[in-house]
Amino acid sequence: MRIAVAEVAQETDSFTPLIADLSDFEALGLYFGAEIIERMQGVGPIGGLFQVAGEQSESIEWLPLIRAWGGAGGTITAETLDFFTKRLISALKESLPVDAIYLSLHGAAAAANEDDVEGHVLSAIREIVGYDIPIAVCFDHHANVTQRMVDGADLLIGHETQPHDPIATGRKTARVMFDMLSGKVQPTVAWRKIPMITPQDHFLTSQGPMKEWFDLAREMERRPGVVDVSPYPMQPWLDVAEGGWAVVVHTNNDQALAESLADEMAEKAWNLREQFWVSARVDVQEAVRQAVAADKGLIILSDTGDSVYGGAPGDSTIILRELLRQNVPCIALVPIVDEVAVEAAITADLGAHITVDLGGKADNIFSQPVRVTGRVSAFSLGVTVELPERGACEIGRAALLEVGQIRIMLLSQRTFAINHPVLYTHLGLDIADAKMVVVKTASNFQFFSRWRSGLIRVDAAGMTQSDLTAFTWKRIPRPMYPLDKIEDWQTKE
Repeated sequence: MRIAVAEVAQETDSFTPLIADLSDFEALGLYFGAEIIERMQGVGPIGGLFQVAGEQSESIEWLPLIRAWGGAGGTITAETLDFFTKRLISALKESLPVDAIYLSLHGAAAAANEDDVEGHVLSAIREIVGYDIPIAVCFDHHANVTQRMVDGADLLIGHETQPHDPIATGRKTARVMFDMLSGKVQPTVAWRKIPMITPQDHFLTSQGPMKEWFDLAREMERRPGVVDVSPYPMQPWLDVAEGGWAVVVHTNNDQALAESLADEMAEKAWNLREQFWVSARVDVQEAVRQAVAADKGLIILSDTGDSVYGGAPGDSTIILRELLRQNVPCIALVPIVDEVAVEAAITADLGAHITVDLGGKADNIFSQPVRVTGRVSAFSLGVTVELPERGACEIGRAALLEVGQIRIMLLSQRTFAINHPVLYTHLGLDIADAKMVVVKTASNFQFFSRWRSGLIRVDAAGMTQSDLTAFTWKRIPRPMYPLDKIEDWQTKE
């Protein structure tokens, strides 16, 4: 059995000033050919595929095409998308014939010349292999599902949880794909687009309305004839022509059942729409006060406006400025992306006191630089770390600046490690000594769970802020809840 494998994945924030080019993917893992098999064991959806492949009785010949993972960031340049497309298609042509194609895509990627990167990739592949070759796709559940995606793939299976478990998603997709290839399953697809966007506040699937929606999907999958039910609450900062929530249902050769379940899931999301806008965020001043007053640490201060995992620059100073203003008496860990400050710290050398204007350079709309004077207590000159289930990740040049009790981790580049303890431990800090840590994410707190005693969602402005009405939407379909008033929406007109 000959199976082609590829990954082209990035989550685009339409409102960030950042631009994503090839260097963003090189920093997080850009592999070709056999290197994909070597580097992706136990990593992401492709790692899940390899695990399930070991359970198959038939031997498999892998045809690795390209692995390009760019995390989250700005709009992808046209040149970068063109590079990926050409490398993918040329490698596919050289690999023919194939029995199936397994793709790890995000679902919310946009380029300067293409709103729908995943639809573009699938269309390019179909031009080569036609529609007789099965294509199985793993999606992030924050994908923006489009008609081209549904037309181009036989399977579109998303994450079941937030925080995500990409390996589990890879395994699920692989099992359905192998059942399809063996003739055990004949996937039939139905899907619905839902005219709504919601903030990130309720994206965790362990509680609240998102749990209710995702629990319904899991219950449906226990019904006879149902193969997969994948809800897609689109990541909320993607301004594209086919934007909005969606649900995709796969049944075993039962179109009527698929259509019925798609309707039920869409109606459930729509009926919960107001609950997704209920906010438990805390203003910055009160958030810092609560963290200081907490009986014990570690208190996570979620910088919802500067989520690097959502595409923000990572250089917001809003929380840092308040920590300084309150002169916090306990150790606080704060990451800031600022290449100029890193170079100043490294040039000054260990033990030196420097005065720098931090942050507010990429995001100079919602935050401004803050002047600090501190001691350079450590630095690193380009460390690459292995993150569990994510693989190799470059931290880049980094420096630790001590300003009173605040430990500012200066980064020369955005990195997936920005919300991992290794960011601090690799320079000798003990997380247990800290009372609070600022994380540049609104959902992925699990990496600090060993120490966590509390969580505060900080209502900070920024490129990933929860107040979606503050952005100027140019391309998203209208009407769209809550940007517009929609009196009575139904799944079937």
